[in-house]
Amino acid sequence: MSENSSTPPARYNDLRAVFVNCTLKRSPELSHTEGLMQRSMALMSVQGVTVDLIRLVDHDVAPGVYPDMREQGWETDEWPTLWPRVLAADILVIGTPIWLGEVSSQHRVLIERLYAHSGQTNDRGQYVFYGKAGGVIATGNEDGVKHSAAATLYALQHIGYTIPPGADAGWIGPVGPGPSYLDDDSGGPENDFTNRNTAFMTWNLLHLARMLKDAGGIPAYGNLGDEWNDGKRWGYDANPEYR
Repeated sequence: MSENSSTPPARYNDLRAVFVNCTLKRSPELSHTEGLMQRSMALMSVQGVTVDLIRLVDHDVAPGVYPDMREQGWETDEWPTLWPRVLAADILVIGTPIWLGEVSSQHRVLIERLYAHSGQTNDRGQYVFYGKAGGVIATGNEDGVKHSAAATLYALQHIGYTIPPGADAGWIGPVGPGPSYLDDDSGGPENDFTNRNTAFMTWNLLHLARMLKDAGGIPAYGNLGDEWNDGKRWGYDANPEYR
């Protein structure tokens, strides 16, 4: 091997990560999804990353696709107080339980509230999520890990997050009713496939976030909405002569 696999190739202690747990259980009730998320969080913390954890259901976050749903008639909305924590992070990891093969309702609320900011821009004029890395963790005792991951990662890249290889990890028990991740004798915390994927996801998020931060994010060429609206096309032609 050309690299020393026993030593991390970079330092990560200037990075910030936010983990959003979309369990349906309020604190302090045990969340199996959070149990697996903690494995990734611990690995990042050891590397000096500033790690933040949000359990979305603990907060009165209104559904909707606007930054502050109080302006749309909702009496309360805590999302504006959570949004700065998400915006400050170089890495976002969404955790979701699986119900009937799908992500949780709290997960959908989170994606919609992230989408509410997708038209905002950073200081380079790019969409605000450019230069940030995203991943997903899913748990359950039924099928749906890959389906849930696919839906999550598509949504994240669509609004501007950069997705590394192997950006998902999950655990499910036997098909049908059975133990959840942290239950006694579930085999979840010892599952080699889950542990490998969680480690790979975590390190790939760290590597990608490091690369993006060192590069100053995604190059601001060919992806600026205001310049497109002003007529700039960066060599793109809707009616190329070679057709």
